[in-house]
Amino acid sequence: MRILLIEDDKDVARFVGKGLKENLFLMDLASEGEEGFQLITQEKYDLVILDILLPKMDGWEVLQKIREKGIETPVIILTARDSTPDVVRGLNLGADDYLIKPFSFSELLARIRAILRRGKIQRPTELKVDNLVLNQITRDVCRDKVRIDLTAKEYSLLEYFMQNAGLILTRTMILEAVWDYNFDTMTNVVDVHVNHLRNKVDRDFTPKLLHTIKGVGYVIKAKD
Repeated sequence: MRILLIEDDKDVARFVGKGLKENLFLMDLASEGEEGFQLITQEKYDLVILDILLPKMDGWEVLQKIREKGIETPVIILTARDSTPDVVRGLNLGADDYLIKPFSFSELLARIRAILRRGKIQRPTELKVDNLVLNQITRDVCRDKVRIDLTAKEYSLLEYFMQNAGLILTRTMILEAVWDYNFDTMTNVVDVHVNHLRNKVDRDFTPKLLHTIKGVGYVIKAKD
């Protein structure tokens, strides 16, 4: 079995590499996100272990890009980012597991073996809420078979809503998932982008899908 570790911390890389070698795994190492992305697209791996805070291209972008390219290699996120929104974001972007540093190698090994036992994982390529369809491979968005053109940020916002259809999402949750986690939480950027998105996906269609929960946030669903 061949594993790619994308990790810029040399101590963590040595620790994981030693453990994998002792358990008869082959391991390649990339210390930068961009380098890791190139390796994933050029080589065949059975599993990827991915840090988030990486130089040149962070782990979020690496994960999003490989899934957009249709690469289904299992990914375990290994990071010190331990907030619930970070975990949710990683899993929603297509990670198969999320392990928080500091960690024991025995736990990492157990998770690796559990994922590899599953074999190839079939992932849905489309998200649907009523008559609204988002294709996560082509990034096309249609409603009643009418193509809707979105900006990159509007697409990310809609994808996050549809991945959590039926759940009330607070403005803070949306900021942390769609924008940088250090973004000013007092900004009205979420409301502005939701209004733009609503004009595109709801204004000329029925039923209305994007609902405001007063004093809380937003939810996407077919019925109130």
